Amino acid sequence: MSLLIIVVFVLGYAAIAFEHPLKIDKAASALITGMLCWTIYVISLNGGHDAVHIIEHGADGHGGLYHHLFDIANILFFLMGAMTIVELVDAHEGFAVITDRIKTTDKTKLLWIIAILTFFFSAALDNLTTTIVMISLLRKLVKDKETRWIFVGIVVLAANAGGAWSPIGDVTTTMLWIKGQLPDVPSLMTELFIPSLISILVPMIILSFTFRGNVERPQTIESSNHSLTSTSDNERILVFVLGIAGLIFVPIFKTLTHLPPFMGMMLSLGIIWAITEIMHKGKSKEDKESLSVISVLQKIDVASVLFFLGILLAVAALQDIGHLRTVASYLDKTFAGNIFSINIVIGLLSSIVDNVPLVAAAQGMYDIAPVGEFAANGHFWKFLAYCAGTGGSTLIIGSAAGVAAMGLEKIDFMWYLKKISWLAIIGYFAGAASYFLLFLL
Repeated sequence: MSLLIIVVFVLGYAAIAFEHPLKIDKAASALITGMLCWTIYVISLNGGHDAVHIIEHGADGHGGLYHHLFDIANILFFLMGAMTIVELVDAHEGFAVITDRIKTTDKTKLLWIIAILTFFFSAALDNLTTTIVMISLLRKLVKDKETRWIFVGIVVLAANAGGAWSPIGDVTTTMLWIKGQLPDVPSLMTELFIPSLISILVPMIILSFTFRGNVERPQTIESSNHSLTSTSDNERILVFVLGIAGLIFVPIFKTLTHLPPFMGMMLSLGIIWAITEIMHKGKSKEDKESLSVISVLQKIDVASVLFFLGILLAVAALQDIGHLRTVASYLDKTFAGNIFSINIVIGLLSSIVDNVPLVAAAQGMYDIAPVGEFAANGHFWKFLAYCAGTGGSTLIIGSAAGVAAMGLEKIDFMWYLKKISWLAIIGYFAGAASYFLLFLL
């Protein structure tokens, strides 16, 4: 039965990787994979007391379906709160506070502006929502599809790099933060900032010598006065500031209270929700309908949330049955416990499958040690956050940002492989080398 679980897991990943040729949404494949893995696992115990014990306590008394579901729920509620806040800001055209100030048509200058904005937006928001926002912006700034794809490729690299050094910037870093591997937020951010920045600066410098000329903008950008919305300039600025402040408040809230991060996120959402309700209470029903949180909730990418649920449950099943510890032993034996090599491999593997399950697998493979590289805030976990966050950029299916870009812009897998992947690999190893020189040498 344990072999059958592995087969189901591999087939599920294949279905996720080939989502577009199969025309089956990755969320469906992930849900089927996660549910089947646990079903096969429980059936293998022949039901009865053993099955109940596994569900409640796990094989070793420290896991179990209920335990994993609690950890997964923390992540999913966190994501849902963040997505709602970002969508609410977007509904009020709050991001226009930034985008309307971009005037240049020079390709190189615009590329640097987009990359820098994406890098820091991703750290404050998250790489998935930042990618969605920046693609929306690029559609207003760049008319030619092929040219825009280059910008979108850089957005994926910058979003993943920016998300890697922030506890709320990437799902994988969030997972490591929430589950206790990286509880010290200031240490996480200061040590990963330079490697993450280098991983995007190197590709940018290379492109600056080859990506020349001017972009042609769609005609609509010239008359962008937001006349179709019922929000004023002051309302846009206020909601934008509230949204960013609410997201930045989350790690501060966790540090002060030690409560799960999703509670800080939901508190921020509740406050912003109440303020926007008060802000629009005097408007007509038609004017305020599209600006309400109720309306915004309908735009949340529920499929992505369900994808994470399915894939994290599948990994949890592999963890409970003991497969992940077997992989850990193999990696330790192959690389003689070298945390640099182990994480480099994990990062590259994340581009083939997805960085979320690989980090979840690593969390199951290695325990938090009292001291040393595997201790809380140890170099293994910090370097894992960098590698999983940026390594997924190598292929477009290797990260949430890449998958979003692929879906929104219909970017071809092979086009990305030819045009962007080599830049991602160079940046990935450049950032990894800087981390090695700074902290591991």
